[in-house]
Amino acid sequence: MNLDNLEYKQKSVWQQIDEKENKKIFEYSERYKNFLDNSKTEREACKFIIEKAEEHGFIDLKDAVKSKIKRGDKLFLNNKNKSVILFVMGEDIKDGMRIVGSHIDSPRLDLKQNPLYEDSELALLKTHYYGGIKKYQWTTIPLAIHGIVINKKGETLNICIGEREEDPIFYINDLLPHLSAKQNEKKLKDAIEGEDLNVVVGHSSYGCDEDNPIKKLILKHLNEEYGMIEEDFLISELEIVPASKARDVGFDRALIAAHGHDDRVCSYANLEAILNIENPKITSVSLFVDKEEIGSVGNTSMSAKFFENSVAELIFSTGEYKEIYVKRAMANSKVLSADVTAAIDPNFKDVMDSKNGAKIGYGVAMSKYTGSRGKNSSNDANAEYLAEIRKILDDNKVIWQTGELGKVDQGGGGTIAYILAEYGAEVVDFGTAMLSMHAPVELVSKADAYMTCKAYKAFLNN
Repeated sequence: MNLDNLEYKQKSVWQQIDEKENKKIFEYSERYKNFLDNSKTEREACKFIIEKAEEHGFIDLKDAVKSKIKRGDKLFLNNKNKSVILFVMGEDIKDGMRIVGSHIDSPRLDLKQNPLYEDSELALLKTHYYGGIKKYQWTTIPLAIHGIVINKKGETLNICIGEREEDPIFYINDLLPHLSAKQNEKKLKDAIEGEDLNVVVGHSSYGCDEDNPIKKLILKHLNEEYGMIEEDFLISELEIVPASKARDVGFDRALIAAHGHDDRVCSYANLEAILNIENPKITSVSLFVDKEEIGSVGNTSMSAKFFENSVAELIFSTGEYKEIYVKRAMANSKVLSADVTAAIDPNFKDVMDSKNGAKIGYGVAMSKYTGSRGKNSSNDANAEYLAEIRKILDDNKVIWQTGELGKVDQGGGGTIAYILAEYGAEVVDFGTAMLSMHAPVELVSKADAYMTCKAYKAFLNN
């Protein structure tokens, strides 16, 4: 017996693919970068997903339930312009679904409700950070403003400033090293405090001799350009994100640096996967949800009932609705919780278990469990389900690896997996390993992004 054949060995994606698949990786990455550049907020991602779905024959669930739904029908649900569900109907939804659940929100800065003020010859906007960030990373980088404002006429104003070459950008100051003796003594997490993340939006007082002239001139500009008044800030949704496009990294262009890889790398893979599903035996579902980065709370998050309610609507449309059918559909389902995990970073290897941490470029990563320390708040997938997933991946020549979010006592994190598991569904965390997670600009391998999509398509098709 050759004992070498008994040992588990890994090779990177790049060492296993042929020229044809290498070409597919780079073509896929261009489509993914386009999604990133046009989906920097959950609203923009929602719009992009629905437009692509409609191009591929998906129709609104609200219209579809008015008639009898049949196998092969493609449906979408738009939940408040912040989360989306795509369905490709199978034979009998009560038998369960194949679900890939991803999220389309990312760490960022949100404007406070009363943000605009003037101080020391500058106009600034106050912010409140959203999700887990390192606050110091958001200073001295080019920033853009995205979101919506609803004026008193009831008009919705779509705002996107800082992305075009001709646009101004925005900026958060930091302290010069010559005067930062006290700042340097602070812990890294305290060097920049949340209330210091104030965005510079103006400086000129030309032509105005009133009190707070810079602020007044900014308000004048906003009114002339967008029809806004200051009170409109109170009810707006405006987000501050890096003002940069997704860019290739390295001489070989094998990596992508961009804002929002967490979790848009999995979300885009999820979208492409279901767009290519036709007439499945088991209903295929792709979830694109909001608020994961702040604990999956609120009516656009996975904790809300909009997914369960949509399943109830589909069953009701058959004319034989019973609550037990909804419960069966949920409990009989198989789920991939499509979220990123950490890859081993050569600069910070001490926080990872080298034998169990994911490696960048080694394919999509399966994490049997998440949580922190003693698997706290973890979804821990069953061995029988993992064996089923392994067979699907191997049968479809998907290159994959296992991963976990750091050493046992180092920290940890979670995903939406536990929420779907509460229905009795089989769930495992399954997504792209990445570097610099939750930084303003994050890093992924093109090979891993492609294998993530290939895995989701194989799962939904099976």
